[in-house]
Amino acid sequence: MSPRSHSRDATAKGAPKTPSQRALRVGELVRHRLAQLMVRGEIHDEILAGLVISISEVRMSPDLKLATAYIMPLGGKETEAAIAAFNRHKKFIRGDVARHLNLKSAPEIRFMADDSFAEAERIERLLQSPDVRRDIEKKPTE
Repeated sequence: MSPRSHSRDATAKGAPKTPSQRALRVGELVRHRLAQLMVRGEIHDEILAGLVISISEVRMSPDLKLATAYIMPLGGKETEAAIAAFNRHKKFIRGDVARHLNLKSAPEIRFMADDSFAEAERIERLLQSPDVRRDIEKKPTE
């Protein structure tokens, strides 16, 4: 399971443990708009211009007022600089998202490093470790 599991999103008692279809759909629309902004070079920042950035997921709060965008620069370098650059342009990005997605209210957007690639690599290393390989290859005794 990903370190950003859906079950941690529910903070209020009785709140759904998985996001609603609407939250998933709006999150995907926000992710697409962020990607368009990057591809078209509409965010004018020297740091972002020099990086290829993957926006792997945008997770919405249940009330759609907060969007958390998980980003990772290609190669995983300069992640903190990229997050800082996005944060500098947060107001512009929020306004652009509101205009293009025709939402009742524009969500506040947070940018966080996407650690799912590192987590997948860690699991792969564990699976390839000698102890785990030995246990996997061990034949069951009858």
